[in-house]
Amino acid sequence: MTAELVRGQNHPLPGTRLEIRVSAGTPVVAAATLGDAEGKVLGAEWVAHPGTPALSGLEVSRQATADHRIAVDLDALPDAAHRVDVLLALPTPDATRAGRRGPARFGAAAAPFVTVTDLSGAEIAHYTLTGLDAETAVIALELYRRQGAWKVRAIGQGYAGGLAELLTDRGLPEAPSLARVIHEAAARSPARQAPTPPRPSGSEGDRTRQAVTPVLGPDPAGTPPQGAGPGPEYEAEYGDPGAKPTLQGADPGQPAPAQPLPSPPPPPARSPSRPPEGGPVDYHHPRRRTTAPAPTQPPPPAASPTPPGRPARPVAGDANGWSMDERLYNQVWGMFEDLARSVAAYRSAVAFADSRLDKELDQVLSDPRARVGGQGDTARESARARHERLVARAQEVLDRDLAQLATEAEAVEAALPPAYARWDSPVWHGYRVPVEMPMALRLGDLRLPEAGHVPIPMLVRLPLERGLWIDSGHTESPGDPSADAHGPRSLALETAVAHTARLLAAHPAGGFTVHAVDAAGSGARTLARLVRAGVLAAPPAVGARGVADVLTRLTQRVDLVHMAVRGGAADSLPPGFDTSRQLLIVHDFPRGFDDRAVNQLRYLADEGPSYGVHLMMVADREDCAGYGPLLDPLWRGLLRLTPVADDHLADPWVGHAWTYEPALVTPGSQVLARVLDRVAAARRSVGR
Repeated sequence: MTAELVRGQNHPLPGTRLEIRVSAGTPVVAAATLGDAEGKVLGAEWVAHPGTPALSGLEVSRQATADHRIAVDLDALPDAAHRVDVLLALPTPDATRAGRRGPARFGAAAAPFVTVTDLSGAEIAHYTLTGLDAETAVIALELYRRQGAWKVRAIGQGYAGGLAELLTDRGLPEAPSLARVIHEAAARSPARQAPTPPRPSGSEGDRTRQAVTPVLGPDPAGTPPQGAGPGPEYEAEYGDPGAKPTLQGADPGQPAPAQPLPSPPPPPARSPSRPPEGGPVDYHHPRRRTTAPAPTQPPPPAASPTPPGRPARPVAGDANGWSMDERLYNQVWGMFEDLARSVAAYRSAVAFADSRLDKELDQVLSDPRARVGGQGDTARESARARHERLVARAQEVLDRDLAQLATEAEAVEAALPPAYARWDSPVWHGYRVPVEMPMALRLGDLRLPEAGHVPIPMLVRLPLERGLWIDSGHTESPGDPSADAHGPRSLALETAVAHTARLLAAHPAGGFTVHAVDAAGSGARTLARLVRAGVLAAPPAVGARGVADVLTRLTQRVDLVHMAVRGGAADSLPPGFDTSRQLLIVHDFPRGFDDRAVNQLRYLADEGPSYGVHLMMVADREDCAGYGPLLDPLWRGLLRLTPVADDHLADPWVGHAWTYEPALVTPGSQVLARVLDRVAAARRSVGR
């Protein structure tokens, strides 16, 4: 069955000899780039285009036409190539026959349609590149290798600056000249020459393999590209990633652990000669860029989609990134920065107005003449009126920014995938266990008092770089396990179960294993959800002995993987070794834990994330005060969350205290049970 892809979606490829068919409705220039394991194009010799139509394992058309057939043999690609990007560009006037001018942008032409087929012509996947506007070049598809298997992903990332901007984005320093060569070669081609499928590669023993230095140019055992020379080696470089906000504990009564917000990957470097982007949407931030820059000539008033002076309605995925997943992630944290800056500007303006009012009132009181007649009252009224005007002006600007952010948040929320979405989102009704881990995970929402109606999803990068500490509240009756059957401790454990379900749902089948420790057995009722679904590796460990057994197994696992990685023998782990990531839920801490167990927890918190073991502590620091300084490193090493809304997250970037709201399931909803059942079913199918 043919897969109908949408932007950002991927699909496995059943074979390695393929044909990519392009139907554009208007002449387009087709090209393709090879990328290494990090997606970098190492030089111009890794670009197949009309001037150099054939690389080892890849061949494109020689001229600009409305239909293209691109032949791909993935087995014949250079060993260092892990990705193939298919590029489409509108030709320059000279690249069309008789200089006939075609559409000036993709938005003025029919949406291009690309199909991936096998050599028999059977369709594997197809993708319609919708949503293009001012772009004149676009990355249509990418074929990429993941864990030895090849997949196709729909990209649809456009560039208004054409091929020059696209190739610059890929890190090629000679992008403008290469783009000119491509268009000139397409213009010189007298007739279309359909590419033939490339010859299969030779035996594995005939191919030169380089584990560190990528192989540039053709495969030594394959057919050399036509017209390919020994061109220089280029290395892709990216722009300044920029500093992102870091949340730190702001509890006035005790030092809280640092709470880092994830930072998106660095945006690709842009050509300095390109006109500034932004279009009609003003995000007030230098690193927020849209994919469709404003045209160099303003459109006529009748063609304007929005009334003059009003910003265009934001759309989801309107940010930099190679996939829709990455674009949404970058857009969410761009919204966070915009909200932080807007509120900071408002608070600064109000503080200035207050300071100015105090100064003017002091001057009135210090002037003896103001005490005679009504001069003093008039001066005070004038000062208060100026203060009100300043505050009203600041509020007006804030309301304008918040209205734009609220509109963007609404559009983004509706487009978020399950890993980023709220539990009440309709996207969970169609949930399927993913084939690969997403870029990030939603742990809740962030709000500011001035903008309580604009929640910003709190996303953390996957795999987790640190464990989680979920505050459970102080237990007044530690000897009675049932004292908190419906109190804060039970709510904290429910929060931990919801976060665990999200982590399980975000990983491929069998890629995430969960353990639970409940020394006193007080969390059995809440943990029963995980037990009934069958997603736990074993029943929750109870008693001091059970705690010791689980901690010993996980610390030994970290030691074993650490030694294997350090010794360069990561592929020599014992047979049957579980390579999935591990999560340990610790409930009722510190009951059942001695000093040795606490040290093991500290070790797992410090070293575990690097070797696939993560902690989720459900505890209260006041209950753990008896451990003193022994517990401080563990407390500081985990990301502190709460089961109720709380403003414990501080932002040293602009000095805000953000209110964190956990991502909880709506009472009475069955979405959590359905998701866990599907995860368990997928795990069983993998285990068979």
